[in-house]
Amino acid sequence: MTRIYLMAFMCFAFAKAATAQSTQATKLLDEVATKYNGYKNVMFTYKGNLKNVKANFDTDLQGEAKLSGNKYNATYNGTTYMFDGKKLYTINREDEQVTIATQTNDGSEMINPSNIMTFYQKGYTKDLDIVQNVKGRKIQYVKLKPIKSGSDYKSILLGIDVNTKHIYNTIITERSGTVITFTLKSFKTNEPLPRNSFIFDPTQYKNWDIEEMN
Repeated sequence: MTRIYLMAFMCFAFAKAATAQSTQATKLLDEVATKYNGYKNVMFTYKGNLKNVKANFDTDLQGEAKLSGNKYNATYNGTTYMFDGKKLYTINREDEQVTIATQTNDGSEMINPSNIMTFYQKGYTKDLDIVQNVKGRKIQYVKLKPIKSGSDYKSILLGIDVNTKHIYNTIITERSGTVITFTLKSFKTNEPLPRNSFIFDPTQYKNWDIEEMN
């Protein structure tokens, strides 16, 4: 009987500790979201990497983004993605091509520039992970796992600067085996933005192939 009581106590203690970890992780992420939602706009530059050992590719990437509400203007390896609140403009300068598509909220948990700072609020379980010291900055990692079984993501590690409550980096592991890493190089808030930051001007793309998808 003593062994049964001991096992029951250990299971209870483990469950209680796991619940506490999840509560602390949720609290930290709520603080990050509150901090971000208090900004009029955000500008950042990033570096990253896409790697899949089985598929034999390992690619570095870099870019920058401006975010204001649900609008964004982001570059990813030379291609610009601009969302004005209704339509997404994909501007490929190498091919001199622009595609225009109506963006809808399909309820998916996919990460994109419009939700990169807040995607973790819904659709994921949350637990505290390791803590790292990065050049004097205390980075607390939170491990996210999709609640939906059909998600493309296996897990996500979100590194958060404990002092500033800003996201430092994101490590996404997909079920395909691809690991995507993003690390912020610079982060600015409430900067004056050009009025046309989120406005597509077709006169700037004369003689380009402009295709509206829907």
